[in-house]
Amino acid sequence: MLDLCKLIFGMVVDLLRSRVALEAEILVLRQQINVLRRASSKRPPFISIDRLILGGVCRLFPKMYDALAIVRPDTVIRWHRAGFRSYWRWKSRRRCGRPTVPLEIRRLIREMSIANPLWGAPRIHGELLKLGIDIGQTSVAKYMARRRVPPSQGWKTFLRNHADGIVAMDLFVVPTISFRLLYGLLIMGHGRRQILWFGVTAHPTAEWIANQLTEACGWEQIPRYLIRDRDRAYGEIFMRRVRSIGIRDRPTSPRSPWQNAYAERLIGSIRRECIDHIVVVGERHLRHVLLSYKEFYNDTRTHLALNKDAPMSRAAQTAGRIICHPILGGLHHQYGRI
Repeated sequence: MLDLCKLIFGMVVDLLRSRVALEAEILVLRQQINVLRRASSKRPPFISIDRLILGGVCRLFPKMYDALAIVRPDTVIRWHRAGFRSYWRWKSRRRCGRPTVPLEIRRLIREMSIANPLWGAPRIHGELLKLGIDIGQTSVAKYMARRRVPPSQGWKTFLRNHADGIVAMDLFVVPTISFRLLYGLLIMGHGRRQILWFGVTAHPTAEWIANQLTEACGWEQIPRYLIRDRDRAYGEIFMRRVRSIGIRDRPTSPRSPWQNAYAERLIGSIRRECIDHIVVVGERHLRHVLLSYKEFYNDTRTHLALNKDAPMSRAAQTAGRIICHPILGGLHHQYGRI
């Protein structure tokens, strides 16, 4: 009896509603019937069209939520929000827009920013324009290498900028034919790995080393820094001479030959390329041999660290007949054109 009364009351209410509302309710009910007809299990499956119809109609007519029987209103609201996100994702999809930057240019921008830590996006952008690469400055800033610390030059750059003002010195021992020990003093410049001076003595004293340093550097090409080890031969007289000339003395740490690596490497080259192949007769003979090797080393011998050039920078010769000039009795040879 109660259900009959509800049915009659609903019919009277429907007579008072607009035709549009009635059509919307009929659409919602029909779609629910379609879902139930497709259902093969207890839980009815909903496809995209079901969510679109039920969610869209209920959003336009909020009163249609009461007509939902097989789904809860919260579910329909969730469907509508998901559809809203999908719509704006489609609306904001990428169209033509800004052209993509080729991979080669992106790598070039990153390499330039790493190799030049003091350059910003405007500077790199200007260099790219000079290379004929048309790209925006914002794109350059986007593909630059990110740093966690403020930009700074590398140690390699720092040492190269100060190499011209640094000299290194070290002593090495050479046995003679009579098994007497002679001491050679090497002074070299870090700028072009140039040998500045060779000294030979049987008794290296602090006064003798100080005089050798004065003759090597003179008063016109005084270096700023001197790298040496902590040998006891460098006594108080030597230290006073260094301070009077205006050179900053920088002795290495105890038992740390790698801190004077350039001088140690050069002494190794002298042994491998010269002394190990010669029997030294005496002090005068050793001095002559070392001076000959110094001339060969500075003027002729090519170096990997100098891009296959000599410390005194040999010019390439392309015309003329090739001649050979022996050095150190034929132990090495110098080649040139005439």
